[in-house]
Amino acid sequence: MTEFPQMDHCEILRVKLATKRQEHRDLDEAVSALHEKGRADALMLQRFKRQKLALKDEIRRLEDEITPDIIA
Repeated sequence: MTEFPQMDHCEILRVKLATKRQEHRDLDEAVSALHEKGRADALMLQRFKRQKLALKDEIRRLEDEITPDIIA
């Protein structure tokens, strides 16, 4: 029987962070594409921008969890 290596908490957070960053880039590209085509639906753009902001907040939270504050 083959055992799969277990990921520690920090590795899991790094994978989640990479996923959230990719989602943010994808949304950014979608917003740019809508602007370029000239078919920028205001409601759709607003939704994409809200999703981007939510992802940005999540990215910052994950980064903070990965890199704890160090008091000098």
